Amino acid sequence: MNLDDLKIKIYSDGADKASMLSMAKNPLVKGLTTNPSLMKKAGVSDYPTFCKEILSQIQDKPISFEVFADDFAQMKRQAMEIKGWGKNVYVKIPITNSHAESCLPLIDELAHSGVSLNVTAVMTVGQAKSACEVLKGGAPSILSVFAGRIADTGRDPMPIMLASLDLCRSSGRTTELLWASTRESFNIVQADQMGCDIITVPFDIIKKLNLFGKDLSELSLDTVKAFKADADQAGFHL
Repeated sequence: MNLDDLKIKIYSDGADKASMLSMAKNPLVKGLTTNPSLMKKAGVSDYPTFCKEILSQIQDKPISFEVFADDFAQMKRQAMEIKGWGKNVYVKIPITNSHAESCLPLIDELAHSGVSLNVTAVMTVGQAKSACEVLKGGAPSILSVFAGRIADTGRDPMPIMLASLDLCRSSGRTTELLWASTRESFNIVQADQMGCDIITVPFDIIKKLNLFGKDLSELSLDTVKAFKADADQAGFHL
């Protein structure tokens, strides 16, 4: 498959400011996502300042920022504040808080108050079904199903993804399905072929997309040349 054949929207996933700004200029990238864990890893210390700096330079592509409160009243307050940062903002709300308490009532309230949501950390068909039910008729939203993390458990994520796609379609097309936690470039092909709307892709995988459609014999030779060059530079002897 060539990149030109893809119908799915590729969103970059990360929190390095320079990479986010670079990805926003890439015509292959149709949107961006991040989360508190990625931001912590990138050394972000001032959450609102970082987000507003990004939004001051990225205004023409959707971008998702997540609440991090655990109390529902505070989650709502944070969601409304994040919404006000830009017209291209989607507010990420987890399917539950850290105490396994359902966020569905809050998701319902926000979605029907005009807040575009990205419901995140979804990993079961039951969670997808409940989320689609409350999102139906609300603001345009995204359902993020973590296919990669599902696969990490030794399960095939495809049945869950296909069921989630059917649920999103039955919601009146106000909810797009997003393939989250991408592990390799081929996940893009899988997500595209099943009809998924969006896939989030880490920066390092997006940088490898120039390999799409590359002749495998050429790739084999390039690999051998790289082994040879590294052995020579390392000064290996037997």
